[in-house]
Amino acid sequence: MARHTGHTAKGPSQRQLRVGELVRKELSDILTRGEVSDPELAGIIITIPEVRMTPDLRLATCLIMPLGGGDGKKIEKALNHSAKYLRGLVSRRLTMKYMPDLRFMLDTRYDDDMRIDTLLHSPTVARDLDRDDDGDDLGGRDEEE
Repeated sequence: MARHTGHTAKGPSQRQLRVGELVRKELSDILTRGEVSDPELAGIIITIPEVRMTPDLRLATCLIMPLGGGDGKKIEKALNHSAKYLRGLVSRRLTMKYMPDLRFMLDTRYDDDMRIDTLLHSPTVARDLDRDDDGDDLGGRDEEE
């Protein structure tokens, strides 16, 4: 008999989403209040757009973004260094059987979106789209062959 692993083609379960949002809220509250006394994080505003939970709820991957264009890799390293301390602060605020380990990753989705948008608006892509609209074959072959 096959075991249910929690992975579906539809994405994360409702439980994963709910726990991820709880962890995200508490982490953002902790960082907003300045409860972490790391000099690398002093005076830096950090947003946490998403927390992704593993199906067994043992690992939380926290996507972070520094506001104001700070050094993201430096902030990511500082947060990963303080991960156990942050885990302890979050565990005091949440009632869970197991508190997930925290990992911090720089959220590059917006940068990737801007890069793709720039590429789509480039003259080369616009030229190719115009050729496709005219009915020309994009493969470069003649239709008489």
